[in-house]
Amino acid sequence: MKPLRMKRMSVSLSCLLAVSMLAACTDTSTGAKTPAADPKAGATADPKAAAPKAEAEKPLTVKIFAGLYNDAPDMNNAYWTEWQKRTNSKLEMEWVPSGDIDTKMDLVLASGDLPEILSSPNANRPSLINAAKNGAFWDLGPFLGDYKDFPNIKNNLAKDALKYLSVDGKVYALPRSRSRVDLGLKIRKDWLDKLNIPVPTTLDEYAAALKKITDADLDGNGKKDTLGIIGQGVVVDDGTALFAAGFGAFNPTLNEEGGMIETRLTPQWDDMIAYFRQMYADGGLPKEFSVMKRTQNEELFRTGRAASYTNSIWWDDEWEKENRKTQPDAKILNLMLKGPKGDYALELQTGVSGGYYISKKVPEARVKQLLAYLEKTASQEMTDFAYYGIEGVHYKVVDGTKSLTEQGVKEVNVTSKGAGVLAYSQWGKVISASGSKAFNDAKIKEVEKFDEVGKVDPFKGIISATWLLTWPKYESEWKTMEAKAIVGQISMEEFKAYTAKLRELPEMKKAFKEFADAYKVFTGK
Repeated sequence: MKPLRMKRMSVSLSCLLAVSMLAACTDTSTGAKTPAADPKAGATADPKAAAPKAEAEKPLTVKIFAGLYNDAPDMNNAYWTEWQKRTNSKLEMEWVPSGDIDTKMDLVLASGDLPEILSSPNANRPSLINAAKNGAFWDLGPFLGDYKDFPNIKNNLAKDALKYLSVDGKVYALPRSRSRVDLGLKIRKDWLDKLNIPVPTTLDEYAAALKKITDADLDGNGKKDTLGIIGQGVVVDDGTALFAAGFGAFNPTLNEEGGMIETRLTPQWDDMIAYFRQMYADGGLPKEFSVMKRTQNEELFRTGRAASYTNSIWWDDEWEKENRKTQPDAKILNLMLKGPKGDYALELQTGVSGGYYISKKVPEARVKQLLAYLEKTASQEMTDFAYYGIEGVHYKVVDGTKSLTEQGVKEVNVTSKGAGVLAYSQWGKVISASGSKAFNDAKIKEVEKFDEVGKVDPFKGIISATWLLTWPKYESEWKTMEAKAIVGQISMEEFKAYTAKLRELPEMKKAFKEFADAYKVFTGK
């Protein structure tokens, strides 16, 4: 996409003098008049800042590197035109396909050629943290100060949002606000019903259900090719952490020295790998799991060729409708499964899905301008707009609830939320903008207990300098060993011995001790 360009507007000397004399001014070169205050414009909550200005400010050019989760948007469409109007901005977006964003971001960080604003969906990536520690980004704390000029950031974020974006006590990003309840382990409820399988309530029941489904021909094509749980990479993409929570890997686990063992090296994680190994042997985990891609997986699930998948709950309405084109009874259910020791396979988010980082190459004066833009995007008004767009264009109010139009479905999506902080919304990743009020009410009821019994990975928000240096040396090998254990190329005893060996490395023990200290500081315990 070619970046959008804008011309500088010139203002006459006489106009500037008039402003200094508190007289009203019109830019004679453009004919632009001071706009009236718009209560729907998503402006800052500060009433003084919302007052009409004597001179219309020219749009601020904002350059952002961000994830692409849908088709590349037309930045001149109705949604993005209105977004830029309401925020008085001119966006130059570098959209990167979501499946490639980590790789592309690592290359950008390594090169040092950073965009003005880098949007990362994961604030815990070692490369990102190391870049922050090495001075790649501005410490935003001094700019935010007492938040007098940032009421939306002060009042509209999730609890501890900025703590999750801090490194060594310095705030290096503003959040991509998302709800704590986000990911759901989805299963085709209509397929369970056809096979008279009760809704699974435990991880073992879930694995047994997938075995029965994959042995059947529920897509009706005469072949035994229905997939079980699908995902990307070594295990099941976003769902891996969810299963880990079910095996107790989110419970802080200490070694003999009092160090806090990182989630992926806990014995509970080993138990999860053993579970996937059995699922693989039974056919519930596809043979190709280690090479499947995210876009491929979404397509498989939304077109009725897979039984289970983990992704944001707000996709359910759209994916049910897609499945019903060929399977009229399609119904998606998000499961709440208990693990072997009573832990639930539910991963809660922090309310912070990564953040917006400002390159240290950006001049200080411009940092203030970019922060002013991000402050606007944290308003409730801009959040409502991000989820629904323009009334009459992107949505209509039906039975008291907003429902997306055909144009809204095309333009208001995951990607359209990628240029701003947004306000925290409890059910923001649950409610479907294209769903009816009845559908969304039922979906909230389906998952309302998730926030009560789910857990956040305790390593989100805490940092160990030793871990950042050490883990990259072993991560690739560790992933290979995981895959070998799951497909049966090595025994579980060999895999457990391997992870036990990693836990005993002096540098790992040092990292675990640093994690324990950081956890105490973060939690105050």
